[in-house]
Amino acid sequence: MNPAMDATGIISDGHWSDAQASGHDFVDSWPQPAEAESAPAALGSIAIKWAALHQAGQVVAAIAGIEGESPSLEARAFPAIMRETGGWRCRLAEQGIEDLTAIMEPGLSALIAALDRGADPRAAARSLWTEFVAARDAMVALAPPDALKL
Repeated sequence: MNPAMDATGIISDGHWSDAQASGHDFVDSWPQPAEAESAPAALGSIAIKWAALHQAGQVVAAIAGIEGESPSLEARAFPAIMRETGGWRCRLAEQGIEDLTAIMEPGLSALIAALDRGADPRAAARSLWTEFVAARDAMVALAPPDALKL
């Protein structure tokens, strides 16, 4: 496996068991509370979580047997729009992402467990997909109407 940069910016060979041997103190590199309140640090994590939610959504769509849709321009630009918008909209977007993550993580785990047992989870996956799309669209609607002026 070729070494690659992980999300923390550290060169990694993908072997997590070697993390302590790297000599890098990952905990000390985390943003401190004062830094976490700053928009750029917080919004980097929003973009990562937003992308992960969409990847999970594609897996749910595949389990449901439906073709997952490509995110709209607004959905793809959502983290950047929130960075520029800031304020209450950004805080609400952060909370929405956390809430949707709290739905998707156990939902996807349950779907995978059902598949592992040989069950047919397509109906449950369609329901989770519908919830994902509704929540995603509600969050995207937080963007100011003129956010994507071209």
